[in-house]
Amino acid sequence: VQLVESGGGLVQPGDSLRLSCVASGITSENYAMGWFRQAPNDRQGVACISSVDDSTFYSDSAKGRFTISRDSAKNSMSLRMESLNPSDSGIYYCAVRLSPSTRTLCVRGSGASWGQGTQVTVSS
Repeated sequence: VQLVESGGGLVQPGDSLRLSCVASGITSENYAMGWFRQAPNDRQGVACISSVDDSTFYSDSAKGRFTISRDSAKNSMSLRMESLNPSDSGIYYCAVRLSPSTRTLCVRGSGASWGQGTQVTVSS
C-alpha cells in the first residue's frame, strides 16, 4: 500500500485547512483509513473512516472541528480541519489498515500502512 498526503502548511489560529491522502495498492474492499498526528511522545489517532459504511471515529480533540471523508472512486480521503489552534500542530500521517474497524485503527494504529506525513503548523 502506498499513501501520499498533501495539504499541510502554516496557518493562523482559528483558520481552516484540508488534508488529502491518495492511496494505491489496497487489495481489500474492507479497510479503514485515518489520520494521525505525531505528538512529541507518540502518534495519536485523530480521525478514521471505514470503507464498509463510511462510519467514523474521532478523537476527543477533533470532535466538532474536524471532518473526515472518503472518495472510494478515487481511493482518496480528506480531513477538513476547522478552528485550528496551536495544539493541532504536528506532522499528520495518513494510514490504512486492512480491517474496517475505525476504532481499532485510530486507537491502536497497529498493523497499518503509513504515508510520509505532511506538516501542519498553527501559529500567529
